[in-house]
Amino acid sequence: MPDEEPVAAPISAATAGGADGDAEPAAAPAPPRRRRWLRLVRRLALLAAAGVLAVLLLIKGSVIWVRSGADGHLFTEQTVPAAPVALVLGAQVYADGTPSPFLEARLDLARRLLETGKVKVLLVSGDNMHHEYDEPTAMRAWLMAHGVPERKIVRDYAGFDTYDSCARAKRVFGVTQVTVVTQSYHIARAVMLCRHIGLEAAGVGDDSVSRFKGPWRSNARREYPACVKVVYDVASGRDPVYLGQHETGVEDALREG
Repeated sequence: MPDEEPVAAPISAATAGGADGDAEPAAAPAPPRRRRWLRLVRRLALLAAAGVLAVLLLIKGSVIWVRSGADGHLFTEQTVPAAPVALVLGAQVYADGTPSPFLEARLDLARRLLETGKVKVLLVSGDNMHHEYDEPTAMRAWLMAHGVPERKIVRDYAGFDTYDSCARAKRVFGVTQVTVVTQSYHIARAVMLCRHIGLEAAGVGDDSVSRFKGPWRSNARREYPACVKVVYDVASGRDPVYLGQHETGVEDALREG
């Protein structure tokens, strides 16, 4: 009986190889626990990406809304229309009572507006939550040292933030028309808030301290989350931290002339 032709054995994945005959081992499937972990990581990554996108959209929308609310109401020192009151927003005061360069620039701008007849009274609004820290008194002292009569200056001790300063100008001091004075990166938010609260408001922003590049950039960046806070303040219609009774300081100063 003739010899039978040998039957070739089937080639398995374990024995299949390249031209040299070496086999490539098959990849083992991932254990179930590892697959679940990978799915969880992917889901968390997608949720994180969605959260970041939502925050960015909220910030961008808030900034656009704030700027649109101030559009057409921002001026230079020379072109701002006359108003009875300048609302000068507070900023850092050093331990010795000296205004920081940013606050000093605001005060000097307000002083010039008073001198040129653009405004008649300066309402200086700042933080005096603690006895040892008093922005409005430091602001008044600087103005008086630079030739502004005391009768032209009214202090608001409870301007703890921009919203409170604007709300108190209207609800406590009875102001109806105002020129807001602050730095230019802040002016749109301040004017928009004042106008939303019901003040006829225009704004003049100071750029002179942009020479302090680091603090200027840092403060400008803070405006983005601050615009989100504006959305909350406006939507909630909250009262200022301290409202108090009506004060006649601005009325008295305007009457005295």
